[in-house]
Amino acid sequence: MTARTSAIAAFLQETQWSDATKTPLAGDASARRYIRLQRPSGQKAILMDAPKENSEDIRPFLRIAQFLTAYGFSAPEIWQASEDAGLIVMEDLGDDLFVKVMADGTADQLSLYQAAVDVLLELQALAPPADLAVMDHKTLAEMTEPAFTWYCDTPAKGIDEAFASFVGALQHLLETYLPEPSVLVLRDFHAENLLWLPDRDGSARVGLLDFQDALIGHPAYDLVSMLQDARRDVPEDIEHATKAYFQHKAHSDPESFDAGFHLLGLQRNLRILGIFARLCKQAGKPHYVDFIPRVHAHVIRNLAHPALQDIAKALRSVLPEPTPKFLQSLKDQCATHPKP
Repeated sequence: MTARTSAIAAFLQETQWSDATKTPLAGDASARRYIRLQRPSGQKAILMDAPKENSEDIRPFLRIAQFLTAYGFSAPEIWQASEDAGLIVMEDLGDDLFVKVMADGTADQLSLYQAAVDVLLELQALAPPADLAVMDHKTLAEMTEPAFTWYCDTPAKGIDEAFASFVGALQHLLETYLPEPSVLVLRDFHAENLLWLPDRDGSARVGLLDFQDALIGHPAYDLVSMLQDARRDVPEDIEHATKAYFQHKAHSDPESFDAGFHLLGLQRNLRILGIFARLCKQAGKPHYVDFIPRVHAHVIRNLAHPALQDIAKALRSVLPEPTPKFLQSLKDQCATHPKP
């Protein structure tokens, strides 16, 4: 028995879940693990295992979960937690992720996305939790750094110069077209982190997962996260209809909203390009390279917006095309022994 297994057993021994069977669930890009617990009675829960030695901190997750459930949103209820051990026993919201129910046809895609928009708009009507970090225009621009550090293959000096120039230009555009950050942004708001709970009412029908990185940001950020999904193709008609639904209900100015949407799409997808390349090169997770062509296509589509024409040429000159040869070169650099 490893030290971590012993720590989990000791934690569960202090709860009603000591007799539960344990079934590992699919993880994400972090060092967290998720385990389904099931007692002999059939009662289920989810165990989050987020050890501090892996630089994990469960306090942000606990804080945002408690904020969301206090207002009636369907984040998992927290049943037991140990901040020191990095362990949480929480409500099991089931397996009906948006991506699953869309694939099996048990729910209509547009209806699901519109239900998610309703959640976003209700969240944005609330005063966000105090003291959250703010994703302002400067921060947004600087957050694209992983694309230049991990994805681009230009020599370091050229990349440093390209990044410095790009950040200034992007920040100027963000300041021109986006309002100041003011709303709670969950950040990883997409079909693999949203659950369909049709037996609940209103916004509670949408289950929320993976929100520990929440901060104060811009109203369209989570909408972009959902519609420019790195892991699945969102049909163009569904994207347009969902954007129009959000814009109508939020009473947004069409021109500035559209420019802001594509600017946030560029920013987010550039960052994801870099993170996916890093997860391969540094963390030994080559399967993330398989998502890169889709993410790169999002970048190119966003660059086609007229508001972005001044930075499009410069960015394309340093951003490699995800050709089969280039993607294989990334996989060839995959860490055999992941670095901490």
